[in-house]
Amino acid sequence: MPLQTANWEPNKEMPVGKGATVQQFFTVLGKDRFEISVAPWGEGQLKVNGQEVARTAEAKDRRQAFTTLKQAAERYARGEPLEMSKNGKARLIPTVKAKLLDGKKGLVVGIANEQSIAWGCAAAFRAFGADLAVTYLNDKAKKHVDPLARALESPIVMPLDARVPGQMEAVFERITKEWGKLDFVVHSIAFAPQQALHGRVVDVPLDGFLTTMHVSCWTFLRMAQLAEPLMKKGGTLFTMTYYGSRTVVKNYNIMGVAKAALESAVRYVSAELGPKGIRVHAISPGPLATRAASGIPEFDKLLEKAKAKAPARSLVSIEDVGAATAFLAHDVARLITGDTIYIDGGYHVVD
Repeated sequence: MPLQTANWEPNKEMPVGKGATVQQFFTVLGKDRFEISVAPWGEGQLKVNGQEVARTAEAKDRRQAFTTLKQAAERYARGEPLEMSKNGKARLIPTVKAKLLDGKKGLVVGIANEQSIAWGCAAAFRAFGADLAVTYLNDKAKKHVDPLARALESPIVMPLDARVPGQMEAVFERITKEWGKLDFVVHSIAFAPQQALHGRVVDVPLDGFLTTMHVSCWTFLRMAQLAEPLMKKGGTLFTMTYYGSRTVVKNYNIMGVAKAALESAVRYVSAELGPKGIRVHAISPGPLATRAASGIPEFDKLLEKAKAKAPARSLVSIEDVGAATAFLAHDVARLITGDTIYIDGGYHVVD
C-alpha cells in the first residue's frame, strides 16, 4: 500500500479537537511506523520508527504543517532525500507575539529528553521570552539535553545530580555570577531506588527512604534556600507532584509519601518567603508518559484510567503543563501561592 493512501490515525493518548495543543498522528507502512506531531502555531515534526527525519516551523497553522509533513513522509517512503529545516529550533517551541516573560531569568532542573515535563515548561517559558539556565543529570543524559538547550538558547547549561555534593551550589554560583538575579525555578526531579519503589511502604529500608526524600523533597528546600537571595524583587518557585500524594495510587508506593512531604514543604516555604514576594507552587499534572514514569509498574493502566475518568476525557500533555506554569510565573499571578495546582483535566476530583 502506498503511503499516499494510508490512513493517518490520531494518537488517542493525547487531546484532540479544537481545544487541543499538540496533536499526533501515525500510520504504519511495512515495518516502518510514521508519526507526525503538529502544533496550532504551525510547527511540527515527522518521525520514522522514533527517529526525527523532518520538521517544519514555517507553516501558518496545524493543518498546513500536517500537509507539509505528510508530503515529506511520502517522499521518505519513496526513498527520496529530505531537506531538514535549518532554523535550529527544537520540537514544538511556539512563536508567540506577546513576550510576557521578556527579561525574566529562570532555572529549569529536570530535563531528560523532549518528553520531560520540565521540557514542556522550558519550551513555554522560552516562547514567552524568558532566558533559561538548564541542567542535565550526567554525561549520559547530556547528549539528549544539549540539543534542547541549544533550541532554548540557554547561556547556562550545567550538570546537576542531586546526590553529588556541590553540583547544585555550583549552578547557583554560576547564575549569581552571570545574571545576579533569578525570577523563577522549576524543580522537576524525583527518585526512589527500585527496591523502595516496588515494595510495600512499610517494608522500605531506611537508606531507600532517605534517598527518596533527599532527591524528591529536600532538594526543593535547598533550591529555595539558594534562590531566595537572587529573588530580590520576588519570584516563583515550582515543583512537580502527583495526586498519589493525597490518595493511595497502586504502585506509586513510597513516592506518594515523598510527594505528600513535598506538598507540605510548598505550604511552609510559601509562608516563609511570601513576605519577600516569592510565590511557591506544587504543580500536579495528570499521568504523563515520561521517562520517570516508566519506572512505575502498570503505568499504562494509570493512563487508561485517567483518560476514561477525567471530566475533560483527555490526557494532559507537557505543553499543557508548560503553558499553565508560564502563566503562574507572570506577575499577573502574584497573589496565587502556597497550593497544589492540578493540571489533569479534573481527574483529581473524581473517585
